[in-house]
Amino acid sequence: MYHIYIFLTVILVVYSQLVMKWQVGMAGELPVGIIDKITFLIQILFRPWVISGLTATFLSGLTWMAAMTKFPINYAYPFTSLSFILILIGSSLFFHEVITIPKAIGTGFIVAGVIIASQG
Repeated sequence: MYHIYIFLTVILVVYSQLVMKWQVGMAGELPVGIIDKITFLIQILFRPWVISGLTATFLSGLTWMAAMTKFPINYAYPFTSLSFILILIGSSLFFHEVITIPKAIGTGFIVAGVIIASQG
């Protein structure tokens, strides 16, 4: 039942990362000048989708704290690596990024590690 806290942490982190990538990609390249960089980032910061991503990041912190009240960190933390898998899949689906053989193998190792770590 309390595993929902870990699940929500992972889902909120993945949502945040994918939204940030989407919004930054829409904004274009980071300017060269320092003032232009600051202005660029502030403009992105106030986009509604970016605010939702930042909110998701904050909420993931709260769900992680809730998870920490129910599980030892050495049990719960390996599950957060599932975000690597979901972001890899999401980046392929939404941004047409290529999943190479080395990335697929590495992701397989992550899955194996999570399975092994959760058994101990």
